[in-house]
Amino acid sequence: MSAPPEECDLAVVGAGIVGLAVARELAVRRPGLGVCVLEREEEIARHQTGHNSGVVHAGIYYPPGSLKARLCVEGARELYELCERAGVGHERCGKVIVALDGSELGALDELERRGHANAVPGLRRLDALGIEDLEPHCRGVAGLHSPNTGIVDFPGVAHALKDELVDAGGSVSCATDVLGVASTRRRVTLRHAKGQTSARFAVFCAGGWSDRLAVSAGAPADPRIVPFRGAYLRLKAHRRELVRSLVYPVPDPSLPFLGVHLTRHIDGDVLVGPTALLGTRHLRSTLAWPGSWRMFARWWRTGATEMRYAASRRAFVREAARYVPALEPGDVEPAFAGVRAQALGRDGRLIDDFVFSATERALHVRNAPSPAATSSLAIARMVANRVEPELSS
Repeated sequence: MSAPPEECDLAVVGAGIVGLAVARELAVRRPGLGVCVLEREEEIARHQTGHNSGVVHAGIYYPPGSLKARLCVEGARELYELCERAGVGHERCGKVIVALDGSELGALDELERRGHANAVPGLRRLDALGIEDLEPHCRGVAGLHSPNTGIVDFPGVAHALKDELVDAGGSVSCATDVLGVASTRRRVTLRHAKGQTSARFAVFCAGGWSDRLAVSAGAPADPRIVPFRGAYLRLKAHRRELVRSLVYPVPDPSLPFLGVHLTRHIDGDVLVGPTALLGTRHLRSTLAWPGSWRMFARWWRTGATEMRYAASRRAFVREAARYVPALEPGDVEPAFAGVRAQALGRDGRLIDDFVFSATERALHVRNAPSPAATSSLAIARMVANRVEPELSS
């Protein structure tokens, strides 16, 4: 890792997978461009990139025409190509989305419609026997099979992007927490833990800190990032045969979460989860945001259910066992927890698409939850297309 430069052409804040993809895209696209990445942690990929289910999403869930729909499908294709090129562990293991009864068939129909509209490769409808053929221990009345959904070593992808960035002449500076932003018509200055860096342009990919840095640069306060903590269990080694690939429920279309699911991980584990509880990081500012209380009022029943899952392993496993009936509480053990940085509007709406905003000499990635890791290379290309003219002015 390098010391942060005093001056550069492009500064990228955040060395998660999206920030590294943006920096690498512009460094490769514009040889000789001075590109630096500033990361607050001691290592890259320490937050959402390194603590998630490791799933390469295919683009089924997202409304046609949304950024998530377009960038996920494009990004998955490019992500697999990068993994092949860089030797990063990955597998197209496929996913089954399972409807438990007739009440979920309408929502499953809508997912199928969205998937085909989004040009998801190979998507097909399953009956009960088709589900059992792919997942012998899984039960449901109907399902969708997505053979292009996969699993990947996302920290490995981040390190591959960092290597390609450095090979193209860029740099990454860790333990460089950005504390303030000041802009003029010609330059943006980032005050950080090791001094300051002046750049012609900056891109902020700061995850849970994205709203605060955007506001400090002059952007509106809306939307606010609220952290959700997601805890996973894992199947004990002798019970991993219960799940061959990925088993997902039909999600609630009004929430940007996918429910409790069972997923193979690239390291061989089978994960069960996650929960979705409000995180404690920045809790005071979260509670001071009007949208938080509107969200609580609307979703208190969902919140109570998630609290029950977090407090009771038996209840958590019982939910997963609706899909894999042989699963029992003794089959699991604790795995890990991650934090999802989710944008919340002042009106209490959980924002279900990627969000970007601009300030003087800067572009801010304001909302990049799942499937941002899958979409990272496509996001980077879109951001680079917006930023490149600024670097020529």
